[in-house]
Amino acid sequence: MQEDLLFEYAVIRVVPRVEREEFINVGVILFCSKQKFLQTRFVLKEERVLSLHKEVDIEQLKENLWSFERICKAGSDSGPIGKLTHAERFRWLTATRSSVVQCSKVHPGLCKDAQETLEKLFEQLVL
Repeated sequence: MQEDLLFEYAVIRVVPRVEREEFINVGVILFCSKQKFLQTRFVLKEERVLSLHKEVDIEQLKENLWSFERICKAGSDSGPIGKLTHAERFRWLTATRSSVVQCSKVHPGLCKDAQETLEKLFEQLVL
Protein backbone atom coordinates (compact mmCIF):
# COMPACT_ATOMS: atom_id res chain seq x y z
CA MET A 1 0.00 0.00 0.00
CA GLN A 2 1.35 3.39 -1.00
CA GLU A 3 1.82 5.87 1.84
CA ASP A 4 0.47 9.41 1.93
CA LEU A 5 3.22 11.96 1.33
CA LEU A 6 3.37 15.53 2.56
CA PHE A 7 3.19 18.16 -0.17
CA GLU A 8 3.00 21.94 -0.23
CA TYR A 9 1.46 24.16 -2.85
CA ALA A 10 0.67 27.77 -3.63
CA VAL A 11 -1.56 29.43 -6.20
CA ILE A 12 0.23 31.65 -8.72
CA ARG A 13 -1.61 34.92 -9.23
CA VAL A 14 -1.39 37.82 -11.63
CA VAL A 15 -1.96 41.17 -9.93
CA PRO A 16 -2.05 43.67 -12.83
CA ARG A 17 -2.33 46.71 -10.56
CA VAL A 18 -0.62 45.90 -7.29
CA GLU A 19 -2.10 48.93 -5.54
CA ARG A 20 -5.64 47.61 -6.18
CA GLU A 21 -4.87 44.07 -4.97
CA GLU A 22 -7.17 42.51 -7.60
CA PHE A 23 -5.83 39.22 -8.90
CA ILE A 24 -6.46 36.35 -11.27
CA ASN A 25 -5.37 32.79 -10.45
CA VAL A 26 -3.20 31.61 -13.33
CA GLY A 27 -1.33 28.62 -11.96
CA VAL A 28 -0.24 26.31 -9.18
CA ILE A 29 3.21 25.39 -7.91
CA LEU A 30 3.58 22.13 -5.98
CA PHE A 31 6.51 20.70 -3.98
CA CYS A 32 6.75 17.17 -2.58
CA SER A 33 10.09 16.45 -0.92
CA LYS A 34 9.76 12.64 -0.77
CA GLN A 35 9.05 12.45 -4.52
CA LYS A 36 11.70 15.11 -5.32
CA PHE A 37 8.90 16.89 -7.14
CA LEU A 38 8.76 20.60 -7.91
CA GLN A 39 6.53 21.66 -10.79
CA THR A 40 4.23 24.40 -11.85
CA ARG A 41 1.27 24.46 -14.16
CA PHE A 42 -0.21 27.69 -15.48
CA VAL A 43 -2.40 29.20 -18.17
CA LEU A 44 -2.57 32.88 -19.01
CA LYS A 45 -5.93 34.09 -20.25
CA GLU A 46 -4.86 37.44 -21.66
CA GLU A 47 -8.37 38.87 -22.01
CA ARG A 48 -9.02 38.34 -18.27
CA VAL A 49 -5.80 40.11 -17.33
CA LEU A 50 -6.47 42.98 -19.72
CA SER A 51 -9.98 43.37 -18.28
CA LEU A 52 -8.36 44.40 -14.99
CA HIS A 53 -5.71 46.65 -16.53
CA LYS A 54 -5.42 47.37 -20.25
CA GLU A 55 -1.79 48.52 -20.04
CA VAL A 56 -0.27 45.27 -18.77
CA ASP A 57 2.82 44.16 -20.69
CA ILE A 58 1.59 40.68 -21.67
CA GLU A 59 4.96 39.59 -23.09
CA GLN A 60 6.76 40.51 -19.87
CA LEU A 61 4.07 38.73 -17.89
CA LYS A 62 4.54 35.57 -19.97
CA GLU A 63 8.29 35.74 -19.41
CA ASN A 64 7.77 36.04 -15.65
CA LEU A 65 5.50 32.99 -15.64
CA TRP A 66 7.91 30.95 -17.75
CA SER A 67 10.68 31.80 -15.28
CA PHE A 68 8.72 29.84 -12.65
CA GLU A 69 8.86 26.78 -14.88
CA ARG A 70 12.56 27.21 -15.69
CA ILE A 71 13.44 27.52 -12.01
CA CYS A 72 11.34 24.46 -11.11
CA LYS A 73 13.17 22.41 -13.75
CA ALA A 74 16.58 23.78 -12.65
CA GLY A 75 17.81 23.89 -16.24
CA SER A 76 20.87 25.76 -17.44
CA ASP A 77 18.65 28.77 -18.21
CA SER A 78 17.30 29.05 -14.64
CA GLY A 79 20.09 31.24 -13.27
CA PRO A 80 21.57 31.00 -9.78
CA ILE A 81 18.20 30.18 -8.18
CA GLY A 82 18.02 27.04 -10.33
CA LYS A 83 21.13 25.71 -8.58
CA LEU A 84 19.37 25.59 -5.21
CA THR A 85 17.68 22.48 -3.76
CA HIS A 86 14.03 21.71 -4.55
CA ALA A 87 12.93 23.06 -1.17
CA GLU A 88 15.00 26.24 -1.49
CA ARG A 89 13.66 26.92 -5.00
CA PHE A 90 10.08 26.39 -3.80
CA ARG A 91 10.59 28.78 -0.87
CA TRP A 92 12.17 31.38 -3.17
CA LEU A 93 9.36 31.15 -5.74
CA THR A 94 6.61 31.36 -3.12
CA ALA A 95 8.16 34.14 -1.03
CA THR A 96 5.91 37.13 -0.41
CA ARG A 97 6.48 39.90 -2.94
CA SER A 98 4.76 42.97 -4.21
CA SER A 99 4.89 42.45 -7.95
CA VAL A 100 2.61 41.62 -10.86
CA VAL A 101 3.19 37.86 -10.37
CA GLN A 102 2.61 36.70 -6.78
CA CYS A 103 1.87 33.49 -4.91
CA SER A 104 -0.77 32.78 -2.33
CA LYS A 105 0.24 31.56 1.09
CA VAL A 106 1.68 28.05 1.07
CA HIS A 107 -0.77 25.28 1.94
CA PRO A 108 0.11 21.70 3.00
CA GLY A 109 -1.61 18.44 2.17
CA LEU A 110 -1.12 14.72 1.76
CA CYS A 111 -0.96 12.87 -1.54
CA LYS A 112 0.09 9.61 -3.12
CA ASP A 113 1.06 11.06 -6.50
CA ALA A 114 2.34 14.65 -6.71
CA GLN A 115 1.74 14.99 -10.47
CA GLU A 116 -1.87 13.87 -10.13
CA THR A 117 -2.37 16.25 -7.20
CA LEU A 118 -0.91 19.16 -9.19
CA GLU A 119 -3.37 18.49 -12.03
CA LYS A 120 -6.31 18.26 -9.64
CA LEU A 121 -5.39 21.52 -7.87
CA PHE A 122 -4.88 23.26 -11.22
CA GLU A 123 -8.37 22.24 -12.34
CA GLN A 124 -9.97 23.28 -9.04
CA LEU A 125 -8.17 26.57 -8.46
CA VAL A 126 -7.35 27.94 -11.92
CA LEU A 127 -9.57 26.56 -14.68
